[in-house]
Amino acid sequence: MFENVDLMTALVTPFNDDNQIDYQSLEKLANHLINTGSRGFVIGATTGETPTLSMDEKIELYTKFSRIIHGRVPIIAGVGTNNTAETIKFTQRVSKIKGINVALIVVPYYNKPDQRGMINHFTKVADEGGMPTMIYNIPGRTGKKMDNDTIIKLSHHKNIIGVKQCGTMEDMENLVEHVDKNFMIYSGEDAQALFAKVIGANGVISVASHIYGPQMRQMYDAIEKGDVKTAGHLQRLLTPKMAALFMYASPEPTKAVLNAQGWNVGGCRLPLESLNNEEKEKLANRLGLSQDALLKSLPKELKL
Repeated sequence: MFENVDLMTALVTPFNDDNQIDYQSLEKLANHLINTGSRGFVIGATTGETPTLSMDEKIELYTKFSRIIHGRVPIIAGVGTNNTAETIKFTQRVSKIKGINVALIVVPYYNKPDQRGMINHFTKVADEGGMPTMIYNIPGRTGKKMDNDTIIKLSHHKNIIGVKQCGTMEDMENLVEHVDKNFMIYSGEDAQALFAKVIGANGVISVASHIYGPQMRQMYDAIEKGDVKTAGHLQRLLTPKMAALFMYASPEPTKAVLNAQGWNVGGCRLPLESLNNEEKEKLANRLGLSQDALLKSLPKELKL
């Protein structure tokens, strides 16, 4: 299912003028991303503004998105909460949606469990959720880091198939060396996209691929061909662009660029806000665009 799936996009959730999910824009964007190098998607996670989506909205989103993709690439759906029982119930509902391949389970936030609590949480969800699960280790958002030893232990569970890891390069090296041989590792940090691939991880779950998918695809294809020089050159050019897409709360900058490119993904739901004109100009400067570029239309593919 995930063979050769190295570049995955963590999708934004498009909203219309009534702040409802815009499925027409979602379909157009997803098709564009497949055509520009994405080989899979994460839907309904951080970039998809999952805290602002109701459970019913998520079920509808996942159901309609699976129909849009129609088996062309794998889909990972965000289902994790900080309530084990509710996460199990939600995972069970999502498991019945044809075309959703994996449930993404975030390390429980706010209540900040210890490592033993994390092991029991993920084991219970994996045992009872009814579908393959993937760990989402993102301490910057959850307030709690899952230790390498915990991930390594969970990697041997038959129904926990991978991790989206947001951490140091040293941690990723340790995981690649010690997890179960069938366990997948994806970086959740765009700037680590090349590093992850080179040291033996599967690839990256990316935000920047919304905008720079062709260049990221070229970078990964170069690595596959043994062209380290080209791949390194592309990562060095991409890294500051990737950082710019996080200069404000994500996915605000990414949505601003997509809207300027004509993808009509709408604004963000509160408590996130769409960028104002001053913020757009600062973002444009960081992306190497003209002062008012994001106030006008941009080409569909931005060149490095």
